[in-house]
Amino acid sequence: MKRSNTLSRPEAKIIVDTIFSSMTQALTKGEKIEVRDFGNFKVRSYQSYQGRNPRTGDKVEVAPKNLPHFKAGKELKERVENPTSG
Repeated sequence: MKRSNTLSRPEAKIIVDTIFSSMTQALTKGEKIEVRDFGNFKVRSYQSYQGRNPRTGDKVEVAPKNLPHFKAGKELKERVENPTSG
């Protein structure tokens, strides 16, 4: 029986889930991820600061946190800016 070159939906889901899981693990360890011609992911650390509750206007202390950050690559930016040229 000849197998086609397409993936089934369950096979594609396994692949995508595996990639995202690996990316999450890398970011959790503080590693940077580079996807060529797409962009970079890294974790940024933010210090605590005093914010305001938008409903009440009361001051609240915002705890320090680490958040994922994405920076688009040059090629992705160019393709978004000029979608017909590439």
